[in-house]
Amino acid sequence: MGSGYRAGSGPIVAGVDKFFNEIVDWGMYLNPVATKVVPLSTATFMHAVGEIEIIAGIVILSRFTKLGSYVVMLWLLGISVNLVTTGMFFDLAMRDIELAIAAFALSQLSAARDDTIAVRQSSARVRATA
Repeated sequence: MGSGYRAGSGPIVAGVDKFFNEIVDWGMYLNPVATKVVPLSTATFMHAVGEIEIIAGIVILSRFTKLGSYVVMLWLLGISVNLVTTGMFFDLAMRDIELAIAAFALSQLSAARDDTIAVRQSSARVRATA
C-alpha cells in the first residue's frame, strides 16, 4: 500500500488546498481560456478541481486503486496541457507528465497484484476440492 498511499494522499492534499491556497495560489496556474470555456470564476473553477482531486485520491486509497490511478494519470495529463497552454510553467508540466507516468505504473502494479491474488485464490480452491 506504500505507493498507493503516496499516490492517493498527494491529490487529496492538493485538492484540499484548492480551497485555502496555503501551499500556493493555484489560480495563477489556470489558463484564462479555461474560465472562458467554462463560465466560472477562477476560485470556483479551482474549487471544482479540488473536489475532483480529493475524490480521485480517495479512489486510489480504496480497493479501486487501478481505476483511481488511471483517473489521476489522465487528470495530470490534462493539467500538463493547461500549464503548457499558458506559455509558462513548462517545468511543472514536465513534472506532472512524470507523475502521470508514475500513476500509470501504479495502475499496472495494481493490476498485477489483482491477478496474483486471483491466481492464489483459484489455487486454494483447487487444493480445497482435491
